[in-house]
Amino acid sequence: MGTLDIRLFGMDPARGFLGAPGLAETPLPEVCEAVVEAGQVLPDLLVSDQLRARLAALPDPVSDSLLREAPEDKLRALMVRYSFLVQAYVWADAEDPAHALPASLAVPIWRLAGRLGRKPLLLYAGYVLDNWAMIDEAGPSELGNIRMVQKFLAGKDEAWFVLVHVAIEAEAGRALGLFDPIVEAARDGDATRLETLFADMDRIWTEINSIFDRMPEACDPYIYFNRVRPYIHGWKDNPALPGGIVYEGVHESGGRPMAFRGQTGSQSSIVPAMDALLQIGHEDDPLKAFLDDLHAYRPPEHRRFIETARAVSTVREAVMTARSAPLTEGYNQIVRQVVRFRTRHLEYAASYIHKQSRTGSGNDTEVGTGGTPFMKYLKKHRDESEKHLLATGTQ
Repeated sequence: MGTLDIRLFGMDPARGFLGAPGLAETPLPEVCEAVVEAGQVLPDLLVSDQLRARLAALPDPVSDSLLREAPEDKLRALMVRYSFLVQAYVWADAEDPAHALPASLAVPIWRLAGRLGRKPLLLYAGYVLDNWAMIDEAGPSELGNIRMVQKFLAGKDEAWFVLVHVAIEAEAGRALGLFDPIVEAARDGDATRLETLFADMDRIWTEINSIFDRMPEACDPYIYFNRVRPYIHGWKDNPALPGGIVYEGVHESGGRPMAFRGQTGSQSSIVPAMDALLQIGHEDDPLKAFLDDLHAYRPPEHRRFIETARAVSTVREAVMTARSAPLTEGYNQIVRQVVRFRTRHLEYAASYIHKQSRTGSGNDTEVGTGGTPFMKYLKKHRDESEKHLLATGTQ
């Protein structure tokens, strides 16, 4: 078992960064029943005038003993529920977002986040990685056989948006399984093996990109912008919530507003892990600060994997040292695949967000759900990836 074997980081080789299927439906202690029920009826509450009153009255089941004794899968399942309830409370009225979370939500999500090493709001981990299940448990983890568990409004477009990401993460698990042998081959200077592994990685990324291409099949840009996106915003760098929101009852906050970035696909660990493997760097400018900040919003074990890959990979150096045209082309082809993925992400950001009419005080077409100037941010990282293509003419 090598340094980058994902089992060392608490992850399953068959799923990569994904949590277990059905994790969000893990049976919880009876004291959590009201929270689970609120999550289940959330689509109904969001079209009523009772949501905030109902959520403010929830009991708090997150005791010291629960945090100490409950298995991590149960805490993550509870975190999924609370993450959605918190977002729904804040953004139930887009024209009048809540500037404070009641203690019934603020205290339990704060404590759960602290226990899990996460932030106290909806993150990519709760929205995607831990929020899916199989339809046919004997079938594959792919579109057509996976479903979204916790939902906001429960529309087809909402589910498809999440499930495309789930399917990408599932396929990317195969790519993560190649990290350890690729790093080993690079360290050993085994150009033949490295070339074969690059070809395997290229095939996996062809499938990843083909899955990403399917987003428009069942997620319409207008519906996404007006019925999906409003609920996944955070409260850092969000003009609708200057300074953030108050987490009532949370002593650590001192009663001050707290600002956290919202859920965004840029919190996925796939592309940053590829950057680390391929030794792709990004220029140190104000936009890189967003990239560095988002790293703290990933689950701790994912952060450790990326940081380890960054520390041990000599892949780019090995390719340059080998001076082999076929090996260089193999490396470049993987870089092109990552560029293609980033290009598609940029295109979707343009059509699903930037080109939409601005509606609602919190649903800005210039600022991403993670609080970033997303068009500049995504374009910068796409262009910087492309600059890492290696010249093959002299080899």
